[in-house]
Amino acid sequence: MSLQLSDEQSLLQQSVARFLERGYSFDARRKLVQSELGFSKDNWAQFAELGWLAVSLPEDVGGLGGGPLENMVVCEGFGRSLVLEPFISTAVLAARAVALADNAELRGEMLERIAGGQLLVSLAFAEAGSRYDLHHVETRASAAGNGYALSGGKIAVLDAPSADKLIVAARLSGGVRDEAGVGLFVVDRNASGLSLEHYPMMDGSRGANLALNDTPAVMLVGAERGLEVLESAVQWAIAARSAQAVGSMDASYGQTLEYVKTREQFGQPIGRFQVIQHRMVDMYMRVTEAQTMVQRVARHLDEEDAAARRIAVSGAKAFIGRRARAVGQEIVQLHGGVGMTEELAIGHYFRALTLYCSLFGSTEYHLNRYAAMTQ
Repeated sequence: MSLQLSDEQSLLQQSVARFLERGYSFDARRKLVQSELGFSKDNWAQFAELGWLAVSLPEDVGGLGGGPLENMVVCEGFGRSLVLEPFISTAVLAARAVALADNAELRGEMLERIAGGQLLVSLAFAEAGSRYDLHHVETRASAAGNGYALSGGKIAVLDAPSADKLIVAARLSGGVRDEAGVGLFVVDRNASGLSLEHYPMMDGSRGANLALNDTPAVMLVGAERGLEVLESAVQWAIAARSAQAVGSMDASYGQTLEYVKTREQFGQPIGRFQVIQHRMVDMYMRVTEAQTMVQRVARHLDEEDAAARRIAVSGAKAFIGRRARAVGQEIVQLHGGVGMTEELAIGHYFRALTLYCSLFGSTEYHLNRYAAMTQ
């Protein structure tokens, strides 16, 4: 299976594949999961050297001027090898918010350091009770001296334990669910009044809940555009995560295909049984459909019409989510009990696909949202 790519995107795809084949084995990944940091700083430095961290950043800050399609290429490859490095958190989600920032000085400084692999950033926006709605923001921002002070809490902040800086969505005015009045603020990892509750995510990566108590911050995006910028950043992240899921689906399908060709039952490979063949064909179709959809949503993120972007993103997340869940269940069932062991990659693909279905809005959430927007 192959993505429809330009010559430059094909070269990028080959670069990612060569790196992962050479130095990102499943055993090496398992060691990273157990390490204190949870990923490799050496790998991160090589990502920067190869230009992957700058692939979708604006050219005026040293980026390569790409966009969601280039991120799709990188993340599809990363999904195949279950890469743990915080590429989407820093180089997609946070970087997109910074690229659209009002604060030009902060924008330039942060993006240049992200491109160079010198800065890790996590975007904190989800809150208890928000139910995936981006405009549900209880965290408050108030003027304090030459900056701002933030008070409140955030949950499920991806890769926050390793972040140097955090971008926090906080309310400057209005009620908890008002769409107006939300700004984005930069907080240093070691700022006063900030505490993190760390925990492992289902796929082996790290996350954290944040508690902020009069935590000093610098405004990145004001209340006039805060929610708009946050929504764009999350849309880019959904497209990237979807590409990552497609890579995991394709790789796990391939491994399952090889398994059913060699696993014997009743004196012959189970792949010779018609019911298994039908299930493999169904899985192949789901992977192919998901690949097509992820390319579609990546291309739609350039739409000027905000409503069209929302429809495309929610439609894709719901569509791919259903297929990711089905493929994840099939790969485990066709492997049997061994499919959930730590020593076999299949169980890790299952966990990654299961996590995808709930990140940035569950399949059901986006299906309902898509239905409401298209009625």
